[in-house]
Amino acid sequence: MENKLANFTGKIIFIGFGSIAKGVLPLFLRHLPLTSDRIRIIAADPDNEEIASRYNIPYHQIRLTESNYRPVLEPLLEKGDFLVNLSVFVSSIALIELCRKKEVLYIDTSIEPWEGGYTDTSASASARSNYALREAALEFGRKNPGGPTAIVCQGANPGMVSGFLKQALLNVAKDNGIDARPATREDWATLARQLNIRVIHVAERDTQNTSVRKKRNEFVNTWSIDGFIGEGLQPAELGWGTHEKHWPKDAGTHSFGCQAAIYLNQPGAATQVRSWTPMEGPYHGFLITHSESISIADYLTVRENGEVVYRPTVHYAYHPSDDAVLSVHELAGKNWQEQPVKRLMRDEIEEGVDELGVLLMGNPKGVYWYGSHLGIDEARKSAPYNNATSLQVAAGVLAGVIWAIRNPGLGVIEPDDIDHETMLEIARPYLGEVIGSYGEWTPLENRNWPFEEDIDPEDPFQFKNIRVK
Repeated sequence: MENKLANFTGKIIFIGFGSIAKGVLPLFLRHLPLTSDRIRIIAADPDNEEIASRYNIPYHQIRLTESNYRPVLEPLLEKGDFLVNLSVFVSSIALIELCRKKEVLYIDTSIEPWEGGYTDTSASASARSNYALREAALEFGRKNPGGPTAIVCQGANPGMVSGFLKQALLNVAKDNGIDARPATREDWATLARQLNIRVIHVAERDTQNTSVRKKRNEFVNTWSIDGFIGEGLQPAELGWGTHEKHWPKDAGTHSFGCQAAIYLNQPGAATQVRSWTPMEGPYHGFLITHSESISIADYLTVRENGEVVYRPTVHYAYHPSDDAVLSVHELAGKNWQEQPVKRLMRDEIEEGVDELGVLLMGNPKGVYWYGSHLGIDEARKSAPYNNATSLQVAAGVLAGVIWAIRNPGLGVIEPDDIDHETMLEIARPYLGEVIGSYGEWTPLENRNWPFEEDIDPEDPFQFKNIRVK
């Protein structure tokens, strides 16, 4: 795995050095022609400074804010550098604007606001949604076409799952005897429509566990706790399909943008949905807002004469590690006031798998899941400082960075715009077993027991049937 994947002569500047950044660092050193003197780290806390010191990488403990980010970053950034933003609560759009000015490449794993943006109750639910953040980033790209490539939301999910989706569509097409060769956004949307894909879940089940059990007043997770809580407190968001017949009573729409998504007037961490993966089978997951729910729904929209005639419903269905589930329940019980203690699970993990993929529903052959099945032992063998969850994200970041270096002048883009074959080729060595699997499950399986339910028995793939009430 020591092969170099791109020619790069600039510096890498990390913003944030938490679970994902420290996990991706060995991959950068393995696959880019980098030396430690061409890497800089800016992080708000000293938690992982010791790892940086092992590589003799300068570590600047600075919390970036709206008032200081320019004087901190401008002296560090030079033409041809790459800013890798893996922080929370640092405005992505502000960084993209600065990178454009300095002719610097950019990547992040989510579009972030400044601190407080996720929970600013003076703003409407629409204004503090991922939909609004995405629209702002895309609007910046439209007003400033071209320039250094800036990839937003390129990790595992969002990010690599957009590649999984395209490959899944091709696999289902082949299994239906369709010779599909989509080349454009419109081609992919037409193919999804042809296959009758009504619903797409980013279906993830994390079974990693440890004998060090969660304690009271402690939030435990396998990746960024601040990141998980932040997005969990945003409104639940989903791409809204054209097949949907039942409007949720607590739903809201946006007065601007692509109109591909809606939101619910409650936190994603308080919203559960039914889903399925090959390993777990049926499960209840959290409908946590993610940008891919919006971007994929938008990408697969078919319009005729200016009218939307097809769009699938798209959303995340996340069952995190068992201790993380307990942590969310405790957080909700404290009315969303964060626990005083936070613990990231890594070295103490004893077993488990992160099963992450896309679940396509509606095709006559049954539901189809395609994605990564990565166990903790394989993750540890593949790259240091990782668990299964962080390595999947790190692989997506690596793929995005390599692709941006090879395609440096495209301006603001999303994972859906990246060549999926290239993305998956780069990431695959770090994804464990990549599989596709059909199932007969539907959200109506074993329903109306032990109590009668308000369901739509005629149409299994209605959100009404998927949402847990």
